[in-house]
Amino acid sequence: MTDVETDDDGLIRLQKLLAQSGVASRRKCEELMLDGLVEVDGEVVTRLGTKVDPRTAVIRVDGRRLPPVSEKVYLVLNKPRGVVSTMSDPEGRRNLGDLVADRPERLFHVGRLDTDTSGLLLLTNDGDFAQRMAHPSYEVDKTYVAEVEGEVYRRTIKQLLEGVTLDDGPVTVRTARVVQATEAKSIVELVIHEGRNRIVRRLLDHVGHPVRRLTRTAIGPVQLGKLPVGEMRELSRAELGELLDVAQM
Repeated sequence: MTDVETDDDGLIRLQKLLAQSGVASRRKCEELMLDGLVEVDGEVVTRLGTKVDPRTAVIRVDGRRLPPVSEKVYLVLNKPRGVVSTMSDPEGRRNLGDLVADRPERLFHVGRLDTDTSGLLLLTNDGDFAQRMAHPSYEVDKTYVAEVEGEVYRRTIKQLLEGVTLDDGPVTVRTARVVQATEAKSIVELVIHEGRNRIVRRLLDHVGHPVRRLTRTAIGPVQLGKLPVGEMRELSRAELGELLDVAQM
């Protein structure tokens, strides 16, 4: 959100900012403040008329982060299979830059997906956000759905949850479950925070179930949902607020 009406000093009344940000009506926002449900920079604010800087204030409403007013864009892309996770490609392969060619911003991708993996990828022109979200120290959960060879049994899920060590170190799997299984193939959902190269494929291959198809369906609170392949949408206010907290921004 970029079009809030500030005073000449660049500040805005808190309840007005909340209303313009779509939290609720101005009167309801005043009630939220009076009820002690609004924080600014870690302090509860109950005084109506309090002014804040909409670009820098860290605002929470009932515990939920309200993203700052910014010119930055934060997008969700459903990356198709066969698209290289770079903004250009010297070999002429189809890449992310081709999918966002009509966008005016210079966009960065947050992390990457293998060329033969589809699904959720974040794009932004906020370089600091992109770097932080991709850094392993922030441990953002990522959800994958894999179609694998063979029938996956409960003992394999137990093995995954207990931890698997690959040639470049151990892998921690947050959750794992079988969505569907037949003798010939299974569909498995995994949640991990790892970002190592081809980690999900190597993990499942290690336990005897090579991946046929792989899709990332979520990053933290951001769900792919019904977003069509190759299409984009903006992060919701709630999604962006949670990710800013994860990235400690």
